[in-house]
Amino acid sequence: MTPVKRRPARAGLRGFTLVEVLVALTIVGVALLAGLKATGALTLHAQRQSDVLLGQLCAENALHQIRLGRQMPGVGESSRECLQGGQTFTLLLNVQPTPNPNFVRVDTQVRKASEPVLRLSTIVGRN
Repeated sequence: MTPVKRRPARAGLRGFTLVEVLVALTIVGVALLAGLKATGALTLHAQRQSDVLLGQLCAENALHQIRLGRQMPGVGESSRECLQGGQTFTLLLNVQPTPNPNFVRVDTQVRKASEPVLRLSTIVGRN
């Protein structure tokens, strides 16, 4: 009988198994997905802040225009478009009487693409 030659064991070779590589890829994929989701949330928040700021400018401009007017605004609802920062907002004004006839309550609501952005309320008196 002739002796069978055996190959030397691969003890000197080092590497990763397929399972280890797949686990590492899964971990990296989950980390990248979490980072992408966080980036999306930050972008959405920045856009919301910009919309609120521009909507506040629209509402404050309308309220200042009412205050500077020579006569009291008429009671009722009205709507107008407001262009701020290259974006178009819809401004809804609601004027309501108060117990004191020298004052009216003015509620403003700013909308962008039919979604509410901001609400402001104030009391306007006679000049």
